Amino acid sequence: MITPVASPSPISATSAHGVTAARAALPQAFRRIRLDLAREKGHPEGSNSHTYAFVAPLDVNGHISPELWAAHREVCRAVRNRDGEQSIGHLVRRPGGSWAFRYPADAHLDDEAGYHFGDERFLIGEYVSIHEHDGMHTFRVIAVEPV
Repeated sequence: MITPVASPSPISATSAHGVTAARAALPQAFRRIRLDLAREKGHPEGSNSHTYAFVAPLDVNGHISPELWAAHREVCRAVRNRDGEQSIGHLVRRPGGSWAFRYPADAHLDDEAGYHFGDERFLIGEYVSIHEHDGMHTFRVIAVEPV
């Protein structure tokens, strides 16, 4: 079982890399979401040092709202954590409607696609999959908080 680590969120309203004013005007649907690696080969207990934290607008069922994302995409930041090293990027919607994390400052990282993110519910305890450079990995939603 994964025990959440008490640490400050890497994506906070006061450290939004120049978008603090934009966050003040955000609709209430925006949430800060944290995903931790679920159990898999090599990580039988999962991992709270292999995580994603991102901001996204969720509808009443916990699905990402494409309309609200389009209106406020600049605040939909994402942070990829791997054993203490962070890559900062954005949640993006690609042609065809799929979702991915994009890291413009890390040229060595390709987009990491969320598997059916448009259909997934981002509720605590749910599982989602992300296609990384080494294959598909399952993550557990461990936090969903208002921004």
